[in-house]
Amino acid sequence: MMRDKLEQLAGKLEGTLYTDDTMRTLYATDASAYREMPLAVAIPQHIDDLKTLISFARENKTSLIPRTAGTSLAGQVVGNGIITDVSRTFTNILEFNKEEGWVRVQPGVIRDELNMFLKPHGFYFGPETSTANRAMIGGMVGNNSCGSNSVVYGSTREHLLEVKALLSNGEEVTFGSMDAESFHQKCEGPDTLETRIYKQIRTSLSNYSYQEEIRKEFPKKSIPRRNTGYAVDMLLETNPFTAGTEDFNFCKLIAGSEGTLAFLTEIKLHVDPLPPKETGLLCIHFNNIDESLRANILVMEYKPSASELIDHYILECTKDNIEQSKNRFFVQGDPGAILVVEFCRNTREEIIEITGRLEATLRAAGLGYHFPLLFGDDSKKIWALRKAGLGLLSNLPGDEKAVPVIEDTAVAVEDLPDFIRDFNDILAKYKLYAVHYAHAGSGEIHLRPIINLKTEEGNLLFRKIAEEIATLVKKYHGSLSGEHGDGRLRGEFIKQMVGDKNYELLRQIKYTWDPENIFNPNKIVDTPSMNTMLRYEPGQKAPELKTIFHFPDQTMLQHAEQCNGSGDCRKTQLSGGTMCPSYMATRNEKDTTRARANILREFLTNSTKENRFDHKEIYDVLDLCLACKGCKSECPSNVDMAKLKMEFLQHYHDANGVPLRANMIGNFSKLSRLAAIAPGIYNAMINNSFTGGIIRQFAGFAAKRSLPGLHNITLRKWFYEKWPKEKQGAAGNKKVYLFCDEFTNYNDTTIGIKAVQLLHRLGYDVQMIEHPESARAYMSKGLLRKAREYADRNVRIFSNVINENVPLLGVEPSAILSFRDEYPDLVSEGLRTQAKALAKNVFLIDEFIAAEADKGHITAQQFTADKQHIKLHGHCQQKALSSALHSKKMLSLPQNYSVEVIPSGCCGMAGSFGYEKEHYDLSMQIGEMVLFPAVRNAAQGTIIAAPGTSCRHQVKDGTGVKALHPVEILYNSLA
Repeated sequence: MMRDKLEQLAGKLEGTLYTDDTMRTLYATDASAYREMPLAVAIPQHIDDLKTLISFARENKTSLIPRTAGTSLAGQVVGNGIITDVSRTFTNILEFNKEEGWVRVQPGVIRDELNMFLKPHGFYFGPETSTANRAMIGGMVGNNSCGSNSVVYGSTREHLLEVKALLSNGEEVTFGSMDAESFHQKCEGPDTLETRIYKQIRTSLSNYSYQEEIRKEFPKKSIPRRNTGYAVDMLLETNPFTAGTEDFNFCKLIAGSEGTLAFLTEIKLHVDPLPPKETGLLCIHFNNIDESLRANILVMEYKPSASELIDHYILECTKDNIEQSKNRFFVQGDPGAILVVEFCRNTREEIIEITGRLEATLRAAGLGYHFPLLFGDDSKKIWALRKAGLGLLSNLPGDEKAVPVIEDTAVAVEDLPDFIRDFNDILAKYKLYAVHYAHAGSGEIHLRPIINLKTEEGNLLFRKIAEEIATLVKKYHGSLSGEHGDGRLRGEFIKQMVGDKNYELLRQIKYTWDPENIFNPNKIVDTPSMNTMLRYEPGQKAPELKTIFHFPDQTMLQHAEQCNGSGDCRKTQLSGGTMCPSYMATRNEKDTTRARANILREFLTNSTKENRFDHKEIYDVLDLCLACKGCKSECPSNVDMAKLKMEFLQHYHDANGVPLRANMIGNFSKLSRLAAIAPGIYNAMINNSFTGGIIRQFAGFAAKRSLPGLHNITLRKWFYEKWPKEKQGAAGNKKVYLFCDEFTNYNDTTIGIKAVQLLHRLGYDVQMIEHPESARAYMSKGLLRKAREYADRNVRIFSNVINENVPLLGVEPSAILSFRDEYPDLVSEGLRTQAKALAKNVFLIDEFIAAEADKGHITAQQFTADKQHIKLHGHCQQKALSSALHSKKMLSLPQNYSVEVIPSGCCGMAGSFGYEKEHYDLSMQIGEMVLFPAVRNAAQGTIIAAPGTSCRHQVKDGTGVKALHPVEILYNSLA
């Protein structure tokens, strides 16, 4: 019956309504510990669609759950109604008024992208969440988000001027500031839902007993971050209820209401002039948390723009994180805590002066032992480290995790040391410890105890800790939620936090605004027990999964579970980085790394099949993963979706057979060897429109895609037959081995030749030995058992000749980096130690030359003095596992060469992905986001550099420009 109604609803919407199990599963979670299957997922196209959805919910006794980026930490966008996702369609910046300092936007506008729009005008929207590169304004209003700089900019509530919204009966309303006379006129208006809302709040807040109770029970006014229930304490401090205060504005109530009162369609925000250009971070090292919090009280007397805590647990996590290990360069020793204190001033000298005074004050008080002051790009690295805290905490192997339960408590800054001491005493009773990080300057430390929620004991402990900490927060007159909201997690404790009378007032507000309870029910009021509807059923038995890849210290399922839903994979190309190229192009939740982890977790946990991988639903969600490896470094939880996809495909093939195309691509090297017998004939066939068309059709390749040609000689044959014997054994400064990968051997032979010649000219003795292919193509198609055979052989061969003095170098990133990335986890168990040792001495040729230049072994005098500008596109795996900066440094060796790194993510080709007919359009769309325009707009004479064979092919097909490997460019620049 309901299914029929949903089909009828879908027909009435111009947007999309998903009722299939896959999409419902992907929207069943957010960034919290909760999971609840929604009735459907709606992507409304416009306001009329929203009205239709409201009407349907009212008539069918269901609900709408407003959602933007889905990064809520308290389960705010989890529910059994219709998830209403406005993140793809309500994304416009509507109006900007520079003179009055405000901007009007739709709820799906991303916070950082709003500031990109405002910056040229000299303005800035202050509240900055750690998720700011994907968090949307609608969600920030719903949560009343703050961020690191809230000591200056406050919360979203302080910036919310006006909203346009739909009420629960479909009425279109505007809420904004109004004087006392206008307020009373509203209360006397016609009998509409809007009028009843105004009347209810006037009746309640004019009541002295309510006023007294609110002022007695709500958190201290001195606590800037307080999101406990609906903000009636804020409304009470407006005219007409309190004399001499600011005008009444319902926006104060709407901020932090979690979408439970109305559906926002437009949001008008106050914006500030850009802060001073000079920013400095004083990173104060302490022996322990208590010392840092006592110091924080003194720090705040100096009026910093932020004071953020990072504890030793997070610092430990950064050591093994590919991306964040680079950002801990400033850490001295093994501090128990670091306070990152930010000052913004007009000049660097002003910052040096004030931080000098602060350091003197703290040293005099015996607080702190190291005080590095950082500026510029270094400070960006520190903030990246701090913001990664949440995701890093998900990196803990196994089932014990740092869980969001009491992580959002806020108290007065002066109470913070005593509160944290009491807090840790409570945890100690249960033999627990917590991770401490974030907003010390605002009296809010994010605290996460380590609990295994998969066990009955863990589930009960989850609740017990929440109860005890709620009591502790009440003792300090604090707020149980400072910025993350109440939601499913804390809504149950609001009655305890504000008292019975105030809680009934909150219920009155909810049911006056929303009599049918259709907007995000059971958040804030009437919330069920906080340890129900969790992602994991307590006592649930973990399945045994036999995998080809080794997953160190965990199972494959646990690796997928590292994804906590924080949504870093939802950033767009404007934010930079690689992850996740398919989402950047489609803006579809289904195409995020998060969605792929969710679908794997769902089926690997709950499947009743013997082969739990044998589900078309998993295949469909993983299909647009380009295996770019961006997630391995950019996801703070280091979820390696490429590895997970390869593993999945092997088991899926076991159940369903290996498709012809996958077999052909996997056997690329063998087919190339056959074609290389007569390369001229092969090249003529692929370049002929008739025979080339037949080949594409047979292989399942896109008709518009060019096919890679073969060189007239293989690199291996050239090396053994054409490269003079005396040069092969020539004495040089250092012996190096060149890995003859299958792509360079057959297709890009010229690059391989120039690599050998370049290294020789630079004084290196280049060796090449017989070895098998890299097996990259086998891995990419999930043919892992076959790939393991080649990996085993390569490890055995090269372990005999490669060591710290004799490195193995490679030209093609995807092939050579297999030694560092996949091989240690792919090889047979007895070879893992050898594979790990070998991996330490395997390098991209770009890395090697850059490192040798740093040692002074290669100098600018060996190259031309001519001027040349180069635009560099880094290879995805190079960026994830190494850095494109090595290529930049290598190309900058000629003294007058300038190198500009294109801020592109994935080129869109990704091995065979861009060849495949069903993926071609998306592949080109990804290229068009950043890379193709950058190439087309390059000044005449600019050289385009790209280390990856796929990238060069994509650039040629997308722009007609021939990109060169950095090796070719550097060889051509030799003096």
